Amino acid sequence: MTIVPNSVVTLTYKLHTVENGEKTFVEEAGRDNPLDFLFGVGMMLPKFEENIAGLGAGDTTDFELEAADAYGEVNEQAIATLPVDMFKESGIPAVGQILPLQDNQGNQFRGKVTEVSPEVVVVDLNHPMAGQNLHFAIEVLSVREATEDELAHGHSHGPDGSHHH
Repeated sequence: MTIVPNSVVTLTYKLHTVENGEKTFVEEAGRDNPLDFLFGVGMMLPKFEENIAGLGAGDTTDFELEAADAYGEVNEQAIATLPVDMFKESGIPAVGQILPLQDNQGNQFRGKVTEVSPEVVVVDLNHPMAGQNLHFAIEVLSVREATEDELAHGHSHGPDGSHHH
């Protein structure tokens, strides 16, 4: 079976960021801890899915995504200046620390502290890989049809379809 919408894909990957032709290793999912996901429901980057569509078990591929097709360009507006009072209970964070934040809609995201002064904490809300091209090296381990349960829940229940996260 090949990768089509509503199939569950299990694959390994190595992810590097690419800058001026130089690769920097970010993370990998190996055979002992592969990535499995329901294909075609928007869980993965659209361009990532585009690049693996039609592959089958045992196939390998590698491709590079432009920053705009990955986590977007760096947004200079995505900088938050938070009053130090917000951190009275949790303690003032250090520069470089990653903070779990929440907006008024309850969406959770992370920000990286770039500056701390007596009055404010400045946080960069850009995705850590914003502005970077991503290079994926992939091996497809298995492809199967999603179960009715998985389709109803909108995500994979693991390589064999039985367990629930």
